[in-house]
Amino acid sequence: MTELPYAADAEDALSYDELEVLRLQYERELSQGHASVQTKFNYAWGLIKSPERDHQAKGVKLMQEIYKTEALRRRECLYYISLGLYKMQEYSEAQRYVEMLLSKEPRNLQAQSLKELIDKAVTKDGYIGMALVGGAAAIGTLIIASL
Repeated sequence: MTELPYAADAEDALSYDELEVLRLQYERELSQGHASVQTKFNYAWGLIKSPERDHQAKGVKLMQEIYKTEALRRRECLYYISLGLYKMQEYSEAQRYVEMLLSKEPRNLQAQSLKELIDKAVTKDGYIGMALVGGAAAIGTLIIASL
C-alpha cells in the first residue's frame, strides 16, 4: 500500500518551476496523443498543493478523471480530491469524498486526519454563520426599536 501524506503536508506548495515541470510533461504527453496516468496524477497532485484556487480546481478535476478510469488509483484519488475540495473550502463535498475513503479503509490515518480538519472547518464556518445571523438580528432589532 502506498503511504499517503497527512493533510498538513499539502500546505507545502510546489515552487512555480516544479509545477511548471509537471505541467510541461503532462502537456507534452497529451500532444503525443495520451498522457500516462502517472504523469496526469503528478500534475493533478501539484495543482492541488498550489495555493491558487484555479489550480486546485483543475487538480481536483484531473483526479476525478483518474478516479473514474483507474481502479488501482481510487484510494489515492479519493484522498486528494477530498484534500483539494477542503483547500477550496468546499467542505460538504470534501466530507463526502473522505467518508467514501474511510468507508473502505476506516483505519486510514491520513484520511482520519483530513476528516478532522474538515470537521473543524465546518464547525468554525457554522460558528461564523451563527455570529453573522446573530449580528444581523441585533442590528435589525436596533433599527426597529429606533423607529
